[in-house]
Amino acid sequence: MKSFIGFLFVLILDIKIIIFTNATHFIVTSDIYVPASSPIPSIPSSVADISSGSEENVMKHHITSSKKLLIGLISASSLMGIIILFTICLWRFHRKNIYESSKNGAKKKDSLKGLPLSSLISKSNGGLKTISEKGRVAVMDYNLLESATNKFGESEILGVGGFGCVYKAKLDENCSVAVKRLDGGSQDAVKEFQTEVDLLSKIQHPNIITLLGYCVHDETRLLVYELMHNGSLENQLHGPSSGSNLTWHCRMKIALDTARGLEYLHENCKPSVIHRDLKSSNILLDSSFNAKLSDFGLAVMDGAQNKNNIQLSGTLGYVAPEYLLDGKLTDKSDVYAFGIVLLELLLGRRPVEKLAESQCQSIVTWAMPQITDRSKLPNIVDPVIRYTMDLKHLYQVAAVAVLCVQPEPSYRPLITDVLHSLIPLVPAELGGTLRVSQTRLSASIES
Repeated sequence: MKSFIGFLFVLILDIKIIIFTNATHFIVTSDIYVPASSPIPSIPSSVADISSGSEENVMKHHITSSKKLLIGLISASSLMGIIILFTICLWRFHRKNIYESSKNGAKKKDSLKGLPLSSLISKSNGGLKTISEKGRVAVMDYNLLESATNKFGESEILGVGGFGCVYKAKLDENCSVAVKRLDGGSQDAVKEFQTEVDLLSKIQHPNIITLLGYCVHDETRLLVYELMHNGSLENQLHGPSSGSNLTWHCRMKIALDTARGLEYLHENCKPSVIHRDLKSSNILLDSSFNAKLSDFGLAVMDGAQNKNNIQLSGTLGYVAPEYLLDGKLTDKSDVYAFGIVLLELLLGRRPVEKLAESQCQSIVTWAMPQITDRSKLPNIVDPVIRYTMDLKHLYQVAAVAVLCVQPEPSYRPLITDVLHSLIPLVPAELGGTLRVSQTRLSASIES
């Protein structure tokens, strides 16, 4: 566009030069033929007649040249007017296009509020992947989510949390998601919702749940996640199947995935993030039993520096002693909770079990005297996986779990150290470095 306008201006300049040249030529020609004002000597009449005829011819030529120049000037002026008019029209058209484009862009951005989520996500390597701007999540339409969850019907409930339920939502034939509904406008619920959106909109990791969108409707707040087809680790271990779907290698893979997710929060996020509510119900499993951390409502950024301003929160059985008693929160608090999850995977027991109506026992209290005794350890392992693993591997995992649940935080390892201890125990096909024959691994998974 700029080059074309430049070309037009050059053309107009050339026309001006041509007109100026013609006008100069006319002035010079007139000076040659117009008689001088000085006196002329007398001449014979015959010569005077000839001279008179010449002057008439000169005058006629002068008039003819003037007419031609006038016509040329009019034509050139008309051409210049047409070119200028065309240029103005073209410029206005260009400006209109720019305005319409920016207007359409703004409309497109605003329309995200009412678009189906299926138009913002696509299938990629078996999982859902957002294609919106990096660091942004879609603002969803409430009516769309209400319809997709069958008006939040009981038949669509996947789980129940502290502030509401999680529902399965079907957006179309090929797209299903999970919708967490937070009811009520309490200060804690609003704070957890905001923390979850702020944090998960910035985090992308294979072992951390993906937040696809959110919605605020009156006092109701909705969070839309990728759907994890095998539910939570808690349901797999302590639900109807009682861990029958989880082989030894599968459990080690879940532990490794969880450690990788925690390491990303502790080591790679700037500032670092403390999950603060790690537990088996917040570890979700996809169709291939890949584990992802979820529920970041209680997460704290740079918690070690702000520990004195943090209200005590968490789940009984997973909360580290120093945080429970003294309010001291560090990344080692997450390591303690990870140790409890590791004990759940090994023993198949809940973190806290009722002994009597007013008496409970933690898994740490029950297991510690036996798990440190190699002769007793194989007998307390979950019956589903008992005697299915290499005993050396069992002892190593038990030692890691014991270190993680030490009462003194300084005795607990960093999650990075835990991660490196688990990698050699997980088959290479499942994300570790252990070499296991394909036949044996397939038989283990099928069992």
